[in-house]
Amino acid sequence: MGDDTTAAYTRTYAHGDDDAAVVLRDVEFRRYGRTILTDVNLTIPRGEKWVLFGPNGIGKSTLVQMMATRVFPSSGDVHILGRRLGKVDVFSYRHLIGLSSAELLRAVPGDEDPLDAVVTALKAVTGRWRDTYTPDEYAHARALMREFGIEYLIGKSIGNLSEGERTRVMICRSLMARSELLILDEPTTGLDLGGRETTLRALSRIGTDDAARTVIVVTHRLEEIPEGFDHVAILGRVRGSEADALADHVAGREPMPGTVVYAGDLDHGFTGERLSSLFGLDLHVHHDGGRWSAYAR
Repeated sequence: MGDDTTAAYTRTYAHGDDDAAVVLRDVEFRRYGRTILTDVNLTIPRGEKWVLFGPNGIGKSTLVQMMATRVFPSSGDVHILGRRLGKVDVFSYRHLIGLSSAELLRAVPGDEDPLDAVVTALKAVTGRWRDTYTPDEYAHARALMREFGIEYLIGKSIGNLSEGERTRVMICRSLMARSELLILDEPTTGLDLGGRETTLRALSRIGTDDAARTVIVVTHRLEEIPEGFDHVAILGRVRGSEADALADHVAGREPMPGTVVYAGDLDHGFTGERLSSLFGLDLHVHHDGGRWSAYAR
């Protein structure tokens, strides 16, 4: 399901690994004997704003964990911020990576104050223990929570919050440190319409105003792509569509592993033909006012 655009884009940056935020070469990931991802090749230059798009269960979160230095590939090379994964102590540069994800949330103690969950990003730890933070650092954490409409959560326990509230706490945490690479995995999970639009507006400002930082937003919904993001990596099956994967599931067969089937600009990536092939449906794609959507004909 690859194409010439992907190959050309990859070749353009093939010799500029030190200048790239993320480089994946021939990456494969296996879990319990099953191949989840295979033949993944992707280069994301520093400062660019990318969307990682694909259906549920295709391996997006696994790829995010690699980019965040929290999971190692079964084979292939992963370079993050000029450092090869497995060759350099990840704790020496993990503070340069801002991450919001469900996996990271599970590492936060349930009785943690949301304010502490945000500010501890400065030390790249989950769970406040003996570390200390300045009044200015706490003031910055409060300002972030205010921007995302959750300052009222201070003093509560993160384990008692709604899914949408926890999602916004983790986004604030990812923005707390001045990271060089920011990865937001499904940043609108659990949000209602108002919360979603507030979050997308804030992410759009990052996309348009923060030229130096590399940002990757992971989603499976076109309508949740913020404005200001102009590149996309699309994950699909090595062979077949999501309809074929569903048929495999019903028949008790393992679906084909995921891989990057397109990398480049959004306009050439989000075509009706490409997404129809990806999902096995006749899809119409709409782009208006900087926002995307799609529906079955």
